[in-house]
Amino acid sequence: MTEYSRQIQEEQKVVDHAYKRLDDLRAQIRERLDSVRARGGHGSPTQRSERDSFAVMYEDRLMQLRSVEDRLVFGRIDDNAGNRHHIGRIGLSDENHDPILTDWRAEAARPFYEATPEHHGDTALRRHITLSMRTVTALEDEILDAHSDQVAQAREHGTLTGEGALLASLSSRRTGKMTDIVATIQAEQDRIIRSRIDQAVVVQGGPGTGKTAVALHRAAYLLYTHRRALHNSGVLIIGPGQAFLHYIDQVLPSLGETGVISRTIGTLIPGISAETEDTPYAAALKGSRRMADMLRNAIAARIRIPRDLPVIPVNGIKVPLLATDIEQSQRNARSSRKPHNQARDVFVNSMLGLMVRRYADQLDYTPDQDELDNARITLRMSSSVRKTLNTAWLPMSAQWLVSDIFSKPHRMRQFAPWLKEEDIQLLLRPKGSPFTRSDVPILDEAMDMLGPDPHEAARREVQDADRRREEEYARQSMQLAGVDPSLVDTKSLITAMTGGDDATLASRAGNDREWTYGHIVIDEAQELTPMDWRMLIRRCPSRSFTIVGDVAQTSAIAGTRSWSRTLDPLFGPDGWELDELTVDYRNPKEVCDLSSGFARSEGLHVSTVSAARTVPDSVVRVPLPSGSRNSTAQAGFFDAVSRNAVDMICRYVSRDGSGRIAVICDAEIKDAVNKSLRIAMRMDSRISDAEFTRLTSQPLWDAQVNVCTPAEVKGLEYDTVILARPGLIMENAASRAVAASDLYVAMTRPTQKLIIIESEDDKEVIDL
Repeated sequence: MTEYSRQIQEEQKVVDHAYKRLDDLRAQIRERLDSVRARGGHGSPTQRSERDSFAVMYEDRLMQLRSVEDRLVFGRIDDNAGNRHHIGRIGLSDENHDPILTDWRAEAARPFYEATPEHHGDTALRRHITLSMRTVTALEDEILDAHSDQVAQAREHGTLTGEGALLASLSSRRTGKMTDIVATIQAEQDRIIRSRIDQAVVVQGGPGTGKTAVALHRAAYLLYTHRRALHNSGVLIIGPGQAFLHYIDQVLPSLGETGVISRTIGTLIPGISAETEDTPYAAALKGSRRMADMLRNAIAARIRIPRDLPVIPVNGIKVPLLATDIEQSQRNARSSRKPHNQARDVFVNSMLGLMVRRYADQLDYTPDQDELDNARITLRMSSSVRKTLNTAWLPMSAQWLVSDIFSKPHRMRQFAPWLKEEDIQLLLRPKGSPFTRSDVPILDEAMDMLGPDPHEAARREVQDADRRREEEYARQSMQLAGVDPSLVDTKSLITAMTGGDDATLASRAGNDREWTYGHIVIDEAQELTPMDWRMLIRRCPSRSFTIVGDVAQTSAIAGTRSWSRTLDPLFGPDGWELDELTVDYRNPKEVCDLSSGFARSEGLHVSTVSAARTVPDSVVRVPLPSGSRNSTAQAGFFDAVSRNAVDMICRYVSRDGSGRIAVICDAEIKDAVNKSLRIAMRMDSRISDAEFTRLTSQPLWDAQVNVCTPAEVKGLEYDTVILARPGLIMENAASRAVAASDLYVAMTRPTQKLIIIESEDDKEVIDL
């Protein structure tokens, strides 16, 4: 047996011990869960609620323990004194509380990511451990202290191999799911992950630098380090689209974290799902901060003095509604500084009080309180009074208000006088039209200004009182049951018991527009408009953000092209910090150099990056004849795209679900390209009927073969990208800057190969 084999056996014992402890904990939780379920559905409603709540908590804990199965142990650090710490996805201790595994987020694990030969402290060696299922398959040692005896030992053991773990992960086929990088986090990434929680952290970097992965691991780190602060508030992740959220949805569970809510801007408001996009110019108009002024003007216009004021008979006394009383009551309501619908209560109560006074002033005696109360009831129930007060202070919903404004040109002229006539025509739509993604921040702003419906507010007040009573009962239940806090968290049990059918954090937060989060992670943040930012700031008053983006990839007209210009007004110059990632882990050097050179030639602000690897022949150009609008030339184009795509499918796409290719083209030809590709796949003898059916029946978010536009691939990556007709993308973009950003995005998606299919006509428009 070689020394390397003995080293593997030694590490296998550690891995077996860790997995046995994990299995034991799972068995304990399973036993407790079975015990709770065995009690059945008998007893009082309170007892049944308690049992259900315990069951929910045990199920959640069991899910956490199951999610860390893959690559539970991945590293080891040795110090000069000979002490060893094994690093894993979660921390584990034995029954005697002796450590088995150090959580990757713990301070003790920090040298695994940050130690260098120049700055290693007392850390002598870093070992990467590769697992296949539960079996150790490879070891790789990095010597950090050149003077330690670990150098000779690693050389003798055959484990001194360099950066193989990282390069292996980079070269693996894509699966359509982002995987965690917990075993290969680099020092510059780790520093960002462990940044302070009490500020906004901007992660700027070119494509493939690991911005998204860093942000997700930062979320996991914050949940671990600030568990108490974030447990009940949660972490919100904002992604550019549903495909992206599907792409990242396994990263945090694989790290044992479930207290995270993922949303797009279009789904942040409960009951509204708006993924339809406006035109770029309409989206820019709606994204302007002046939309808030438009709403304020629209709401103010619904506060007025009615022309015809009635006189209401009360017990034979004529009580007039006076304009002076309405003006006074409106001033009282405004001075309350409450949202519009809540301030209306102040207005109504003030008006009723003044009218009751008008009634009492006309009596020749002093009425008792019962008579005054009855007069007030009579006035409140009067249809004339209700109609007049509604006219004077109209209650509204945000949906009605926004729909009304955008359906009537004269409303937009009245409430947004800065809009040009062509802008108004661009925004105009029939009343009742579905809301778009750009409408959602406007709706949220309107909801904030209007406040909740009074009936809804009363209902929530009752719910809050019930919740407080249930929380006290939950605390008592935990004490009486003697629940082990290492198995079930007390606060989690309270949440489950008080949440009813919506016991999970995600459910509760998703059903509450006013929910405030402890931390927000934003991916593709450069695309957010000023109105988007206002919406997100309201959801995190602490201003604790991880902001991920690349200003060179900004395609939205109202998006960010300077972080300071966007963030200084929101966080203050000292309230945020900029961290740049400098290594491209996704793209081969050939692709990185080509895309960066193109971006700079177009005047985009490109972060300086260096590629981690080279892949020969990773950039392929397929020339087409000129005259791309000629029918014959078009046929040749579709044939070239389909032929190259099928070749890449046969090379990279596997039946086990790994391997991803994308054909990126302009929206104008997307359907035609997709149709042509399907025909070619059907006719190619290398693709069986069963394989054709499998590939063409996959959901869009999990498809191994994709035909898409540049906007649809943001944040995603593929083994191969075929960029078809870049000149057409340039011609149809809102501006040259937007087109350049879109093409830069498209060119930087592949991990292995970029194929550019272009004609001479394309080159006349844009030279890549």
